[in-house]
Amino acid sequence: MSHVNLVTGGAGFLGSHLCERLLARGEEVLCMDNFFTGRKENIKHLLGNPSFELIRHDVTEPFFLEADRIYNLACPASPVHYQHNPVKTIKTNVMGALNCLGLAKRVRARVLQASTSEIYGDPEIHPQVESYWGNVNPIGPRSCYDEGKRVAESLFFDYFQQNKVDIRVIRIFNTYGPRMLINDGRVVSNFVVQALRGEPITIYGDGSQTRSFCYYSDLLEGMIRMMDCEGFNGPVNIGNPGEFTILELAEAIIQITGSKSKIERKPLPQNDPTRRKPDISLAKEKLGWEPSVPLHEGLKPTIAYFDGLLKAL
Repeated sequence: MSHVNLVTGGAGFLGSHLCERLLARGEEVLCMDNFFTGRKENIKHLLGNPSFELIRHDVTEPFFLEADRIYNLACPASPVHYQHNPVKTIKTNVMGALNCLGLAKRVRARVLQASTSEIYGDPEIHPQVESYWGNVNPIGPRSCYDEGKRVAESLFFDYFQQNKVDIRVIRIFNTYGPRMLINDGRVVSNFVVQALRGEPITIYGDGSQTRSFCYYSDLLEGMIRMMDCEGFNGPVNIGNPGEFTILELAEAIIQITGSKSKIERKPLPQNDPTRRKPDISLAKEKLGWEPSVPLHEGLKPTIAYFDGLLKAL
């Protein structure tokens, strides 16, 4: 059965890839974006597709349309962008969730919230399981994003319990791939751009902090499986349980690019999580999902993408 899908944040890194995947499945896509971090270049090749429609709109303002599936991906996801205007970030998370849920309630749509591993904060348990409530500073520099996403999850489950809205919640761990922004501020894009330019690679702290890196195609597979899944609301972790130190990531990127970049150390930012690794037992059990792209394999097309961008500058 084909669906009409609304993708908020549909011109962003993940949103644009999701629009492509849904169109490839023979579905209709309404792509909504205000182009704060989304880019027309990401979706311009889709504009001629009769099953694709672009709507320039900010999710903090109400919207009225017909859809039977809603993917709420609208929100800047990198610290540089979400800390640029923290009030706007909280509004995007909270008002965006309310507007998506209100629409889902009116038109009886299924609605998926792209939540984040950041709701676990600087975790005191490792790896992170969905039942863990997190260790988040509510007034720190990252709280506009962390707490905004936590409130969005609360709203989703309140609408489910109070109004029987058909919700799905996934918690996305670090994801990377082509169409990330050059000035993203996220660790993969930072390191790749620095390596390609031959600049020093900036590591905060001693580089022993860990992250788990999921290639975008694996992430989207988990997201779509969650949307298709019957009788399971989540939350569910979607991420790659392969755990790497930041130093290991830097060394892998230097090796693949053949860069002469040296490593430069700087102080660790406030409230930066020291360890990050998803427990994906629930995703395996409920969705039959686990990632298949190893870090070295995903880095190659990502590096090639950034290389093309930098050469075009």
